Amino acid sequence: MASPEPRLQRKLLAWLLGPLLALLVVDTVVSYGLSVNFSHRAHDRSLLEIAREVVLHVHGEGRSPRLDMSPAVERMLLVNQDDQVFFRLDSAEGALLGGDAAIPRSGPPPDPAATPRFRDAVLHGQPVRMVEAWLPYDDRTGGSARVLVQVAETLNRRQQLAWEILASVVVPQLLLIVLAGVVVRLGVVRGLRPLRRLQTAVSDRSHRDLSPIDLQGVPAEVKPLVQEVNALLARLDTTLDVQNRFIADAAHQLKTPVSGLKAQIELALRETDPARVQHSLAQLYVGADRLSHLVRQLLSLARNEPGAADAMRREPIDLHALAVDVAMGWVPNALQRDIDLGFEAQVEQAMIHGDADRLRELINNLIDNAIRYSQSGGRVTVAVARIADGRIQLSVSDDGPHIPVAERSRIFERFHRLLGTHTDGSGLGLAIVREIAALHQATISLEEDRDGIGNTFHVLFPASPPAGAPAAP
Repeated sequence: MASPEPRLQRKLLAWLLGPLLALLVVDTVVSYGLSVNFSHRAHDRSLLEIAREVVLHVHGEGRSPRLDMSPAVERMLLVNQDDQVFFRLDSAEGALLGGDAAIPRSGPPPDPAATPRFRDAVLHGQPVRMVEAWLPYDDRTGGSARVLVQVAETLNRRQQLAWEILASVVVPQLLLIVLAGVVVRLGVVRGLRPLRRLQTAVSDRSHRDLSPIDLQGVPAEVKPLVQEVNALLARLDTTLDVQNRFIADAAHQLKTPVSGLKAQIELALRETDPARVQHSLAQLYVGADRLSHLVRQLLSLARNEPGAADAMRREPIDLHALAVDVAMGWVPNALQRDIDLGFEAQVEQAMIHGDADRLRELINNLIDNAIRYSQSGGRVTVAVARIADGRIQLSVSDDGPHIPVAERSRIFERFHRLLGTHTDGSGLGLAIVREIAALHQATISLEEDRDGIGNTFHVLFPASPPAGAPAAP
């Protein structure tokens, strides 16, 4: 069986009322001990007075005392409607002069200045309170003869007085705690009311409503949490908006090549001439290749969406060696287009922290874009350099059409293509480059080539941390 979920109201009441109840228990125990002590002190004086009254009835000369106590006097001293009282009287020589022999005799007479001694004992199977005192009696000689008087009393009146004192102390405190508990509960319920309103505000909204939660009336202790929730809603709204636009654009971009493939298939089915069928199949292959390229770029763009940084595997990478390796793979394509693909080695090693697969994809898209839009007989140059502040710069130059300044920020948008270009492309390559650069905290820029022909793309990566330092997240 699952344990109940913790509730803030229950926790607050437990933390507020729990210590009060614990203090009540401690106070009850302490008060009971004090009340018992007070009751003993009050009744011990009466017990000592009985012992002194008994000694007043001891007479004799020298060391031969005797007890002269009538039954009436004994009843008056010893009979009590609540408790039983017992006494024993012994001479200094140890002779029993009167009283209950069941009371054990005490030791030898103490120092005459010793004070009476009180103690708890058991007599006739009942707990009793007992006083022992060596008291002087009238021996008619003017001497200092003493007798041992022991008086024991059961505890009924003492316990009753102790409970009355305890009740007079604890009952008002208990009523006060009950009243405090009611007030605390009302205060906690009222104090948590803004949280209930906040819960209602969240639960009543549609799953499509990502507007921020109203902070008016939200307690200061909860406001940081609500602000973080609002920030999360804003990020979700941005992400969903990007995804919705991506889905709409992808559907629009896929519609055209799919329709073209369908038209080519219908045309091939109607043809009877093998040469025309062969031509239609060749056109189908070209269309399928374009569609495949578009789908690959769409998947790549989705894989490099904002938020993918948490899934990236960062490791030290030599960007110089990686760029050389990727550029070598594009040599056959460049030769096919009669383009001079070159590499400028400005550093021997350029270490950065990043994801090797994504960086390879970034370089591939930049070189593909440069070769695709460069004119036949032109040149494409890839370069890696370290600038003055230690950052690493990857550059790709081409001989493609000049990109106006007003268009340079828009060419990194998805599906954006310059007007007047007739080169096949999906308009996603540079968008992928921008997303990958952002995942690596790199910046990308575009400027005219140094010779005034074509364009140069620069990707500026942050400096690699010192050896032994952790990679940036």
